[in-house]
Amino acid sequence: MNWYIAVLKKYAVFQGRAQRMEYWIFVLISMIITIVLSVVDGAVGLFDPATGLGLLSGIYSLAVLIPSTSVAVRRLHDIDKSGWWLLICLVPLLGILILIVLMALDSNHGDNKYGPNPKQT
Repeated sequence: MNWYIAVLKKYAVFQGRAQRMEYWIFVLISMIITIVLSVVDGAVGLFDPATGLGLLSGIYSLAVLIPSTSVAVRRLHDIDKSGWWLLICLVPLLGILILIVLMALDSNHGDNKYGPNPKQT
């Protein structure tokens, strides 16, 4: 949970590097929260099957849009890639697969142009 809170505290920090653990814990907890809120939306009647969206899960998704983007950019910086690589997810199917592989790669050892290795600090 500390990783999740740490990402929220740095919600608009697009500089620096983020460890693999920081990114994936944030994604995991965000997915769990979204699923729980979707179930609550369905139980309370706030889920619209026509659009596939619920009120609570939609509000949460909007609330974590900037923190999700910032931690993804910092994760890409950790493997010495520009944050612009996030745009590869606009390529249907293949782009998302490439992005998942990039996010799963280990950090570059030592410092890079985006800052010191967060594992060593």
